[in-house]
Amino acid sequence: MSRPPIGTRADYRWFTAIPTRWMDNDVYGHVNNVTYYSWIDTAVAQFLIEQGVLDLATSAEVGLVVETQCRYFAPIAFPDLVTCGVRCGRLGTASIRYEVGIFRNDEQEASAEGHFIHVYVARAEQGRSVPLPGRLREAATRLLLPGG
Repeated sequence: MSRPPIGTRADYRWFTAIPTRWMDNDVYGHVNNVTYYSWIDTAVAQFLIEQGVLDLATSAEVGLVVETQCRYFAPIAFPDLVTCGVRCGRLGTASIRYEVGIFRNDEQEASAEGHFIHVYVARAEQGRSVPLPGRLREAATRLLLPGG
């Protein structure tokens, strides 16, 4: 089974920078794997807030993470600057697969790539999925790659 090629910045549609912190390094001198998941979550949340489709306190619909994965290709360590590129891998009726490339400093090839799937639910009735709100669907559509 062949692995997909490592992504480049050109494979992503929206970007946000996140500085590493001293505490992100583990005893091996590089960023610990759990921090990558935090960057993925932060990048997607930042996109949603910037697009005006997520208000952490009042949004009627919220995305619950039902699946995650991250593949690691090259180490990152403090004081590197991380740039997360976000794209939409799949846009369903009530779910979105967000894919995130994690880039070290100015490198063009990803140091890691991950994804998570949000299933959208009514905040008042957590557990019952709901169709994606129109504004969210529009924002996610802008993240789709051609043919996606």
